[in-house]
Amino acid sequence: MTRLSTPRAPLGTDPVREFQSSEESLNAWLRDRALSNERAGNSRTFVSIDLDTGLVAGYYCMCASALVHEDANAVLKKNSPNPIPVILIGRLAVDTQYEGLGLGRSLLQDALSKAVTAARIVGSRALIVHALNESAARFYEKYGFKMVPHGGRVMYMLMADIEKSIGEPSQDERPSEQLRGGVLDRQPTNLSDS
Repeated sequence: MTRLSTPRAPLGTDPVREFQSSEESLNAWLRDRALSNERAGNSRTFVSIDLDTGLVAGYYCMCASALVHEDANAVLKKNSPNPIPVILIGRLAVDTQYEGLGLGRSLLQDALSKAVTAARIVGSRALIVHALNESAARFYEKYGFKMVPHGGRVMYMLMADIEKSIGEPSQDERPSEQLRGGVLDRQPTNLSDS
């Protein structure tokens, strides 16, 4: 049985040169760009490691992005500024020797969870992907992503829909703290009681 790590940030010692998905452009990006983009703050990459061999079994990367209104549909544009703030899954790939284990789905679930967390901090209307090919588009469609009209293979999932799919309360459903006279209406937490 293959034991895989929870996705984590890549290390300089990870054997990224040995990663072989079916798409050379995804292999090259992990090998040549992931760490430099990480250091520059351009994107965040997460790798899943085979705990027995130390090999990179799969990875994805994410970054903040924007979608202009002319590339969006009415659902995305509703009550949104132009451009629309979104989070982008820039890459997602599984090494061919780990295909069929559900790792792609697991990596996507991790990305969905991280996207919700990030959107709560900085705000984001949706998570988008640029599906590399028809096979990738079918993969994302299976998990609820929809095509953006006139956007090639740009696909999206609203943050509210992601929150529902992972069982998280949406922004509207979370209890809010009341301000009274400029002060939060709640008792302060005493850390020494923990």
